[in-house]
Amino acid sequence: MMNKKILIVEDEIKIVEVVESYLNREGYITLSVYDGAKAISAFKSFQPDMIILDLMLPNLSGEEISREIRTISKVPIIMLTSKSDEESILGGFEFGADDYVLKPFSPKQLVARVEAVLRRTEPPNSINNRSSDKKSQLEINHGSRSVAVRGKEIDLTKSEYNILELLSDNPGRVYSREDIIMKVFGEDYEGFDRTIDSHIKNLRSKIEDDPQKPAYIKTVFGVGYKFGGERK
Repeated sequence: MMNKKILIVEDEIKIVEVVESYLNREGYITLSVYDGAKAISAFKSFQPDMIILDLMLPNLSGEEISREIRTISKVPIIMLTSKSDEESILGGFEFGADDYVLKPFSPKQLVARVEAVLRRTEPPNSINNRSSDKKSQLEINHGSRSVAVRGKEIDLTKSEYNILELLSDNPGRVYSREDIIMKVFGEDYEGFDRTIDSHIKNLRSKIEDDPQKPAYIKTVFGVGYKFGGERK
């Protein structure tokens, strides 16, 4: 999901610096404001694809910001808070939050939440092969988690779909096996990194016209894998 814009509204500078660093590393464009009163104007001018919003802010609370933004936009909102009681969490969802992250948090987990919410809220897309064969078309529907090649639905496992979604959401970006494990299977994964090669082989056999000369899932030798298709 390269080049997605994320507005960070948080008054703790150290948290902002860490969150910005991790998001920028993943290819996101960020803008940060430290005062609740500036959040709405920043939202209107920056027009982000997502907001990471602290609840406890000077001048205007996160709840008030979320409530106002929901009158004009359905942009995904992830709320940050140190309040762990059920009432506060449920209140955040009532104010329009799409997800809730408790402080202190792992920056890697926050990035994973960002990616998950963006995938969940992104409209279905289609992806075309780079070749001149217009009939060779791969379609991915995020909403139904379905995949079709030239109109014929393909049966993928959960892991195969998640790997394809990760790569196709970031065309041209190279992912190592470790990157794929972290983003698709999570930190608790106990399998071997070479298991990713098996998933890729199976995925290619299902979506590629010629798995030996893949047009979609390409190998970058010594590094990992990347998506070689183009969006419509």
